[in-house]
Amino acid sequence: MRSPAEIKGLIESRLKKYISRDRTGIRRAMLQLFLKIRTLTIAQIFEELNKKFVISYHSVAAMVGIIASRIGILHVARTGDGSQTVYRLKEQYADIVFRIVSDA
Repeated sequence: MRSPAEIKGLIESRLKKYISRDRTGIRRAMLQLFLKIRTLTIAQIFEELNKKFVISYHSVAAMVGIIASRIGILHVARTGDGSQTVYRLKEQYADIVFRIVSDA
């Protein structure tokens, strides 16, 4: 089993690789939204990103899915009535996200 330090290192390397492939700045903008607001739905993310970028709703959903499942920095939950999925940045990774987003 991996230690918490190893897990943070792995997540940091995955996040750096993910950001390095960001040619338009959309990924960075989405991560900045999570740093600023912390808890968002895909509809809210789409609304904010659509102000600056030409992007589809499905593209936003795909990016959020990758960040939640492959990178592992988002907590996924359903609303009380089960109508929406809410994504929240995990607190233990906020410092890593901040450092990586502000570095590049």
